[in-house]
Amino acid sequence: MLRFFKVNDPFRLVGLAIYLLLLTAIFLIWDPFPLTTLQLSWMVLGERLGQGYFLYQDIIDNTGPLSAGFFTIVDFILGRSPLAYELIGRIFILFQIIYWNTILIKYRVFDENTYLPAMIMAALFHFSFDMLSLNPAMLGSTFLILALGQLFSQTVLQKETSESTLLIGIYGGLAAGFHPSYVFFLPYMILTGIAISGFSFRQLMLSLVGYFLPILLIAVFYYWNDGLQEAIDIWPLIFKSSSVLFQSYWSWLIIGSFPILLSLVGYFLGAVLKGSTINQQKQRQLIILGLIFAASDFLLIKNQAGFQLIIFVPGLSYLITQFFLHVRRGIVPNIAFYLLILGLPAFAWWYWQFNVDNAAYFVSEQADNSLEGKEIMILGPDISGYQHAKLGGPFLNFELSKLYLDQDRDIPEKAKLYQMLQHQQPEIILDQEGLFQSILNDFPELSRHYQPQGKGIFILK
Repeated sequence: MLRFFKVNDPFRLVGLAIYLLLLTAIFLIWDPFPLTTLQLSWMVLGERLGQGYFLYQDIIDNTGPLSAGFFTIVDFILGRSPLAYELIGRIFILFQIIYWNTILIKYRVFDENTYLPAMIMAALFHFSFDMLSLNPAMLGSTFLILALGQLFSQTVLQKETSESTLLIGIYGGLAAGFHPSYVFFLPYMILTGIAISGFSFRQLMLSLVGYFLPILLIAVFYYWNDGLQEAIDIWPLIFKSSSVLFQSYWSWLIIGSFPILLSLVGYFLGAVLKGSTINQQKQRQLIILGLIFAASDFLLIKNQAGFQLIIFVPGLSYLITQFFLHVRRGIVPNIAFYLLILGLPAFAWWYWQFNVDNAAYFVSEQADNSLEGKEIMILGPDISGYQHAKLGGPFLNFELSKLYLDQDRDIPEKAKLYQMLQHQQPEIILDQEGLFQSILNDFPELSRHYQPQGKGIFILK
């Protein structure tokens, strides 16, 4: 199998490109999956921020600030376009695949240079339909891969490189800015830097400065716009808010059992039965520890969906490549290869049509025409009403908003909340769980502006 993907044959790159194009065409033309609630919320968020509002200060949502800014740019250029999110997602996937395979070749991670990791990585990205579309985890993981590439460079260089050490931290800080749960990279960077890459005290301090630099710039942005205190108040709540399960671990295990099996066998073959150079041993340790720390990410994530698994793709592609490099002959590697490259995307595409664990993951296709073009605010888990309407109030993420409103407030904080609601004033409020009614009880003055119309519906007078 290896001979079909050696680096000295440029036609294998053409084969990889054709493979990606075919999968993209199939998934876009015969796409059975409606828009997800998370995709809709990101589009609504980008649209609202483009109107001059600020995340955390004016809009309560758990999206990372850098991802929110990117969604704003996408909305400014392309508007609310699900197709744009799909195509931009493929661009990021292509970049990650090319960069990761280049790193593996550049630092001689394997004894033979091969395009196998790129092909395997392309197949793993089709584990779930929502891994292919633009999302915060994809944006953040792009910078984690860049950071991992810089860590790999530390395994082969024989002298201190300030630029590489600084970039490791900067990329890690940017990843956390795009996806807050990626803060796990900080302890990973410290541990691997000291134990594997042999960081000196100067290098460790430089990487830490690099890590906190993007976070400091984000804080300066909010301070400049008088929203630093709001951001500081919201960020701890992001990690305290309730998690929403859209796909279960059991479903992931059913689809991922075969790639996991290949990974375990690949690790055993590469670590036990085959000798490795010191550099390759360090690289393997970086991968294994990276996968362990990536698993800790699920202690922090609040939306359990397939796109959160993107962070495992580079490490699994490395381990699975080990399997194919050490099991070359016979029918077993050929069957395993085609089951992975063709069978995994096909099975996942079929499986998710019938086994999404939470029906609320998809936006209802039954649009309410009476809401079209209006500025509304939905207080509840079902945000389908935003399909043809705009966000008109401060509360976008329901779980975070509920936790935010349940806090005890002194008089200045109550005044700030009242001003937030008074300033935006959505035309229609859909109160699915009685949250707005409790707000009216706390702020009777708001009753002068809204009148109830039906169960859970309030209209701006």
